[in-house]
Amino acid sequence: MVSPALRRQRGATLIEVLVTLLVLAFGLFGLVGLQARLQASEMESYQRSQALILLNDMANRIAINRRVAASYATSAPLGGTDACPTGTGTRQQIDAREWCNALQGAAEFSGNDKLGTVIGGRGCVQDMGNNEYLVTVAWQGLGPISAPPAGVACGKDLYDTGTKCINDLCRRTVTTLVRIGSLS
Repeated sequence: MVSPALRRQRGATLIEVLVTLLVLAFGLFGLVGLQARLQASEMESYQRSQALILLNDMANRIAINRRVAASYATSAPLGGTDACPTGTGTRQQIDAREWCNALQGAAEFSGNDKLGTVIGGRGCVQDMGNNEYLVTVAWQGLGPISAPPAGVACGKDLYDTGTKCINDLCRRTVTTLVRIGSLS
């Protein structure tokens, strides 16, 4: 014959198992959410590193072709979905075409789609005067964070898509200043 105390103990054990399963389920859901955030952060980091490579590429092209550095200034962003320049008459035209293709992802294709770079990559070169040129690369971030500083105009209002990405909250930019010394 089983005593009444043992019968109660069996029921308490079953409740303990159910509570344990509930806690374990919440923990696993937390890990799934953490993994999703880690993947998004990894993609943002990858895009930033690609943008820095593209930024340094154009900065080096300007520095190498320093005698005509002013001709590198762009009136509109290169890249994005716009057609790239096709001129090949000067080194600047070749550099602009190659940089535009790199911004669009020409390094890797899937069918006819270019995939080898940042999402919606655009590049600008501003003549700041005094032989200084501001090179900027802009791209589409995965989620809203904060808008770039007001002085960075490259790609402004070109990344406002959907309900989350408004007021340039999904636009990411990196910039560098190229100074050309006077060697006369």
